[in-house]
Amino acid sequence: MARRKLSKRQKQRIGAIQQRRIQRLDERAQLAQETTEADAPREGVVVTRHGQSLLVRNSEGSLHLCLCRQNIGDPVCGDRVVWQSMPSNQGVVTALMERTTTLARPLYSGEHRALAANLNQLVVVLAPKPAPSTYLLDQYLIAAEGIGCAVLIAMNKKDLLDIESSAELEQAFGHYPEIGYPIIQISAKYEHGLDPLIEQLRNKTSILVGQSGVGKSSLIKALLPNIEIQIGRLSESSGLGKHTTSATTLYDLPQGGQLIDSPGVRSFRLGRLDRRQLERGFPEFRPYLGSCRFADCSHDHEPGCALIEAVENGKITPQRLAHFRQLAATILEGPR
Repeated sequence: MARRKLSKRQKQRIGAIQQRRIQRLDERAQLAQETTEADAPREGVVVTRHGQSLLVRNSEGSLHLCLCRQNIGDPVCGDRVVWQSMPSNQGVVTALMERTTTLARPLYSGEHRALAANLNQLVVVLAPKPAPSTYLLDQYLIAAEGIGCAVLIAMNKKDLLDIESSAELEQAFGHYPEIGYPIIQISAKYEHGLDPLIEQLRNKTSILVGQSGVGKSSLIKALLPNIEIQIGRLSESSGLGKHTTSATTLYDLPQGGQLIDSPGVRSFRLGRLDRRQLERGFPEFRPYLGSCRFADCSHDHEPGCALIEAVENGKITPQRLAHFRQLAATILEGPR
């Protein structure tokens, strides 16, 4: 059944209700005088969700199975929420707190569905085999720029690299660190081969993305040697059984930080964008935007195009402008 689309007024009303509930957290001391501590509103983080059931972790690290009030929106893994315990030993989530970032997947209806919230790092995993695609990488980078999330490019399976393939990868990907996207080389085959990645994950909330076959699942198992223990704890607390492993889930990394494992990123793709969103997805374009001779410049063939001149002057990699043009032809919405 299609989800009913809320009107602007309904969204404003829901937002006002949530804001009042969030403000009650600041009045917890006063509320505690009127009710038991167990019933007082408190803050938590959504670890996983299945239907209307949420597994929420409180500030002490305890897990609580909660139901979600229907009028607060759609909480997802990583959301900070306001919740209260109930006499039935279940909790109820009464409000969503403001998100810093939201990773969403476009639906074929044109709408977007949130996968995870409050990420601060997108780790794009590449490998020598299957052959890495700079075009696919650029789509991940555009998505990250759109939500304000840092990016790390992790070249996995470096044990498969020889001198020739290393040179080819450097030629294809060597310009990304100059743009602001660091690249690390890792391998689970070597002792301490994952240390560069572990260090970059520390004290951050990250998610791994990348095409099939690059080794994301193997990396998750290596990074989370206690994953079966964590899954068992989640399953016991939630009663969701096997559903715990088929939903987007937030795991604690042993060395610090958190890792979100999401089946949804396996089919991740860009949705429809307007021209400004697409342009801003290429950070090296930004110094030149607005400087073209024509205000509606497509950056394809027009005289006086600032981006074309930047490519000619070696300021922008030709490959990146070519990818912009390719994407502009397929995902732009509205008039060109």
